[in-house]
Amino acid sequence: MAEIWKGAPAAAALSEDLKGRTAQLRQWGILPTLAILRVGERPDDISYETGAMKRCEKIGLGVKCFTLPSDCSREALLDTIRQINDDPGIHGCLLFRPLMDRALEAEACALLAPEKDVDGCTAGSLAAVFTGKGAGFPPCTAQACIELLDHYGVDLTGKRAVVIGRSLVIGRPVAMMLQARNATVTICHTKTADLGAVCREADILIAAAGRAGVVGAECAAPGQVVLDVGIHQRADGTLCGDVDLAAVEPIVRAVTPVPGGVGAVTTAVLAKHVVEAAEARRV
Repeated sequence: MAEIWKGAPAAAALSEDLKGRTAQLRQWGILPTLAILRVGERPDDISYETGAMKRCEKIGLGVKCFTLPSDCSREALLDTIRQINDDPGIHGCLLFRPLMDRALEAEACALLAPEKDVDGCTAGSLAAVFTGKGAGFPPCTAQACIELLDHYGVDLTGKRAVVIGRSLVIGRPVAMMLQARNATVTICHTKTADLGAVCREADILIAAAGRAGVVGAECAAPGQVVLDVGIHQRADGTLCGDVDLAAVEPIVRAVTPVPGGVGAVTTAVLAKHVVEAAEARRV
């Protein structure tokens, strides 16, 4: 049976490191501060906001919350982003997406200063992920995959990695980050022919397809590490991921659960990006 790699130990180890770095910054008179910009009252956004605030409080970061109604005007949203950009006391900004108005979302992301974009929503941040140069940070969930692999001692050099999913939120960024660690990466999706055969060749399989149970026994191979990035709600209210855990667990070396896997690391990564942004400001 596979080892179940939970995210909490990785998040706790990362948080301990960040506490020391934050304490040093505070000695220098810098309080690393996160701005959280939320439009509307989506329960999942509110839940993540609560978790992020708790994580920041434990580490010693400051948090400023900016909440706008779902029917806020274009000017109100863009003015709030300008306020965040212009505030030297704010080092990073989390803008909750998606917005109902996708055109406005694109405009908001374009306006946010890349150096304060701690969740990889701006073109500048994505350019940094793809080129290795520039300001900004990768999306937190993509970075959480790398942090989790590091915590459990996975050396990516020379490994064959398969990523199922091609979004700019997870799939493509995490593929570039794996490649930067010298893995050989294949990006698949739900239209890939003979997906199972491609997946079975992987040493590391990252499932970010957004489809419940898309990874079953036909995708699994002995010795494989499987990270499940998906999250879905069943009819009975329980949660599951993109991976059929019961089918994959008897075959692979290790697999992350849903909930409690990759997602448990994301708020720690968010805090890490804020600390890094504050450290960069001091240089």
